[in-house]
Amino acid sequence: MRAVEGAAFDDTRARLRALTPDAPRVYAVARVEEEPRRRWWRLAGEDRGQRVGLLYRRVLEDVVDPRIAVEQVAGALIHVVVGRVLAPFLVEGRAWDPGLENLWVHQDSDGGIDWAGVADDTLRVLPGDPAEGARGVVVLPCERALAIWTAHRAVTALSAVHRTLQGCAPIDGARYWSLVGRAVVTGAAQLPLLADSSRRVSTRRGQQLLDAFVSAGFPVRGLA
Repeated sequence: MRAVEGAAFDDTRARLRALTPDAPRVYAVARVEEEPRRRWWRLAGEDRGQRVGLLYRRVLEDVVDPRIAVEQVAGALIHVVVGRVLAPFLVEGRAWDPGLENLWVHQDSDGGIDWAGVADDTLRVLPGDPAEGARGVVVLPCERALAIWTAHRAVTALSAVHRTLQGCAPIDGARYWSLVGRAVVTGAAQLPLLADSSRRVSTRRGQQLLDAFVSAGFPVRGLA
């Protein structure tokens, strides 16, 4: 029954893995319940500060400037939250829940982030999606609604990450949220090339996501 309920998620995950065949974990996420828990941690977990601190100290071994180091860690965690869900949103008009309570992070043997996962694999999709009516799929009325839902859910995780990073080194809100905006703009330019999909659609959806962040009060259109 689980495979049937998660069929839409499995289809999306397979397509995301195919975007970068040599590095299939770049955009795809795992269904955490299927994974051994070694090297996985919950973004909402009480140990988030410790985990992020370890990531920061690892980067400091190679980067002497704390400002550069904290931005590198910020970029990696922003990709976990936004960079990955951006791919199905732009290419398919689908999104999993990028909220704080739903996300998990996986680290490789060197301590770097190499994967992410979700506890709940329910997908939000647009009307007319092939998976409409299937279990584990919720249909939202339009692209704008999907963009607003995705941004508002992502904000819960992104805000927690920002607070935690500030315990490592200073990174003000304007700078941090501009990095989020840059991730969206860069993804909107690159993902259609990887997926051989419409640049026009990708640009439109990317702008809708940026608009949703701005409307929620987060300055993602600042200079990065």
